[in-house]
Amino acid sequence: MNKQEIESVCTYCGVGCDITGVVENNKITKIYAKKDGIVSQGNLCIKGRLGYDFVDSPNRITQPRIKKSFMDKNPQLLATFGERLTSFDSHYYTCNLDTATSIAAHKLQEIKTQYGSHSFCAIGGARTNCESAYLFQKFTRQTMGSPHVDNCARVCHSPSLKGMRTTIGEGAATNPYNDIYECEFMIVMGSNTIEAHPIVANRIVAMANEHNNLAVIDVRHTKLAKFAKYNAIIPFESNLLILNMMAYVIITQELYDKSFIASRSKGFEEFKAQILSDPYANPEFFATIEGYEHLASTVANIAREYAFKRSMIFWGLGITEHLDGSYAVMAITHLAIMTGNIGKIGAGLMPLRGQNNVQGACDMGCLPYYNPDYQRPLEKGLMTPQLLDAMMEGKIKALLNMGEDITHIHTNINKVEKAIENLEFIMTQELFMTQITQKADIVIGVRSAYEKTGVYINAMRRLHLSQPLVHSPLPDDWEVLQMLDNKLGGDFNYASSQEVWEEVTQVASNRFSGAAYYRLERHRKRGMQWPIYHEDTPILHLLDFRTLDGLARFSYHPYELRGMVKEILEGSFYTANHYYLTTGRILAHYNNTAQTKQSEKLNSKYPQDIVLASYQDKESFAGEWVILKTQYGETSPLKVEFSDNIKPKTLYTTFHHAASRINAIFGDECDALILTPRFKSIRVEIVNL
Repeated sequence: MNKQEIESVCTYCGVGCDITGVVENNKITKIYAKKDGIVSQGNLCIKGRLGYDFVDSPNRITQPRIKKSFMDKNPQLLATFGERLTSFDSHYYTCNLDTATSIAAHKLQEIKTQYGSHSFCAIGGARTNCESAYLFQKFTRQTMGSPHVDNCARVCHSPSLKGMRTTIGEGAATNPYNDIYECEFMIVMGSNTIEAHPIVANRIVAMANEHNNLAVIDVRHTKLAKFAKYNAIIPFESNLLILNMMAYVIITQELYDKSFIASRSKGFEEFKAQILSDPYANPEFFATIEGYEHLASTVANIAREYAFKRSMIFWGLGITEHLDGSYAVMAITHLAIMTGNIGKIGAGLMPLRGQNNVQGACDMGCLPYYNPDYQRPLEKGLMTPQLLDAMMEGKIKALLNMGEDITHIHTNINKVEKAIENLEFIMTQELFMTQITQKADIVIGVRSAYEKTGVYINAMRRLHLSQPLVHSPLPDDWEVLQMLDNKLGGDFNYASSQEVWEEVTQVASNRFSGAAYYRLERHRKRGMQWPIYHEDTPILHLLDFRTLDGLARFSYHPYELRGMVKEILEGSFYTANHYYLTTGRILAHYNNTAQTKQSEKLNSKYPQDIVLASYQDKESFAGEWVILKTQYGETSPLKVEFSDNIKPKTLYTTFHHAASRINAIFGDECDALILTPRFKSIRVEIVNL
């Protein structure tokens, strides 16, 4: 029996755990983490340990599929390629990769000629390797001549990028995970860390148990909260309010680091004046908020301890997926700058990224306003919500989608579906028939992360060179893109993923000039953190911030009274017929479940999305099932469970299963600067069944 142990990287969240796959006869039989793993530290979550079944799933897309209805609408393509097509089922033909890419290239050229290059857009790239993400944006910009490329950071941490670049010049985590062991105080805000990023949570829990030095700030009682010294359950949409209050306490009690502010920042005096004149910045404001009065003292205590100690702040989508997500991230960085809790061992900022390579996709330029290395493009493209509007208006005619199920994970999916139906051509590159692939005209099956070589960049800027655990005859994403480019008259000519990466190290030299494959192979277990020159950079901002003048800058934005807080002040919240809903993940599943639902060991643990409600509201629920409804749409029937971890008049649900149609109830409300949807707060009505 041919048994091997092969080191690679986990294919799920942005933690980027090192893994070892046990492979027998080209089949994964086990995945585990070695004790000396720098990221995993010998531990994996349930997805990392058990969620590899998808590789051998009978539902994998093993041959390209072409919709019969698409070919009927394009008789010239049917006449040219019809003899190469084989009927797959009542909806699809199948064919080889050469034929599929030829048909796609013909259609793309036709659309480009008829409507112009800007009628094309590309969305995706965070679920594949950096090499493919790089070619994805290069194909869009160079081959198709369109500036319209985006990725799923739009629905998660784009506000982190915007907020951090505005204040400190770089939109990425400042420290390695192991700096958690060096810090004296930790704040986790808007992150269900134990379930969403469990291997990072292991470190936080260990330190909290030993030193009682954790503050958790969220709209509900998360699993991490039971380890917290301070568990601050806050009203919906009050992140910026809380953060500005912390700054107020630090300023009024003169806890800020005068020397650090003077030597490494600018604009503090103006910021200070703005904070002191803000009527909502004093924590005593909470004394007027029924049900949350205790926060007046809790917020002040958290602020004092953060300022006194060497501290780190961690945050997730509970910060970014709001109307003021970018401003809240700026407020987080203000706290670090004011107290000198940045640019040091054990002190810094940690946005907990979601997808396995969403950091890498952004680094590679899969954003409409950044080229690779965060350089400004010659032309700025549209962000995904703007692209959807352009589809509705008939301006965007073609979509290339790579590993992002936009008809499931985006808000206002009723609108998304209408926008998609307005396109003339959709091509997807995927592992399974997700919601978007079912709407695509051409579907190309590609290798998974466990079947290919490539660079992935995790939430702490760590580059990990993966290697295939098993071999597959399917193409890598970049190979499909190269075939399309060549058939459209382009000059892509890469013999391997290594050759693509060599180009990345030249084009994105500010971060990757020293990150050659041979070095990444040598440091496969440890990984290397960008920027990488002669050595890598575990901690950012040691001497200067990554701004033009090396100084951090304050960029104040006041809290705006609205939503739940406004209703409580007006006396209507607790008697209203509506609830406030927030969403999040569950440990057993990942995002749209494209991979995890292919594993019975995982899917059986959470086969459907449920709604969590407060026991205090139980009388309002007539039975076990409800529909959630807003002006934008309604969910499918959802089972209700009751919990002490949910405050009255608030609800929580996951969004993993497409059949639940959770995202049908969200509209277009989004971050003011970067259009990330407001997933974490929506006013809903319940319809009892």
